[in-house]
Amino acid sequence: MATYEFFVSLPVTEAADRIVDQIVNNTASGELVDQHALHQPNGNCRILVFERYYWRASNRVTLTVTVDDFTGRTRVHTVGSGGSEAAFFRFDWGASASFAGLPQKALADFIC
Repeated sequence: MATYEFFVSLPVTEAADRIVDQIVNNTASGELVDQHALHQPNGNCRILVFERYYWRASNRVTLTVTVDDFTGRTRVHTVGSGGSEAAFFRFDWGASASFAGLPQKALADFIC
């Protein structure tokens, strides 16, 4: 399992759309499984769930991304998981960390 958290200088919707574009349109097997939007008086939030097959892990890896502006800044939190092929052995050859890092790559020019 790998997690990352960072702030960007984009609105929630634009940041989320750039992440979807990076993972779905610029990777060989990235798929948007589900997304959910929350609109509250104190901000907005988008939750994105992706899945991708990694050959090196011989398994599908999931990525959950939460993009919110509840603190007054747009925060991106990512967690990659599910890449291990064994029940008790959690080593995934770096697949979950690689997948969890894609949103940072998509938003690199806007990280603050």
